[in-house]
Amino acid sequence: MLNSVAAGRRLVLRAAVWQTVAVLLVALLFLLWGVPHAVAAAVGGLAIVAGALLAAWMAFGGGVLGAVSAVLRLVAGMVVKWVVVIGVLVMGAGLYKLPPLPLMAGVVAGLVAQMLAAVGKQR
Repeated sequence: MLNSVAAGRRLVLRAAVWQTVAVLLVALLFLLWGVPHAVAAAVGGLAIVAGALLAAWMAFGGGVLGAVSAVLRLVAGMVVKWVVVIGVLVMGAGLYKLPPLPLMAGVVAGLVAQMLAAVGKQR
């Protein structure tokens, strides 16, 4: 089978590595503006990484399932991912007063790296 659960897990782990590298590079770039900016970029990007890993754990954690169960697990994982991301962003910007631009730059870096990791496997 071409799209096994194991292949999905490998893709998620590879994407998480690339996301983490991209987020750390963006955080290093924002270090030029100061430590709070670098921390904000890291927090935003790592929220995406953590949300993606949690979503993958929910989606692939049950092993082989029926179609309806698999789709429900995927949707639940996606909902949990975005709840985590939005919660971290609200806490980061609101509670900890992190700069919003680097916070969002970290999120964008994480999402772009996730997309490139997924597309890169298809070649």
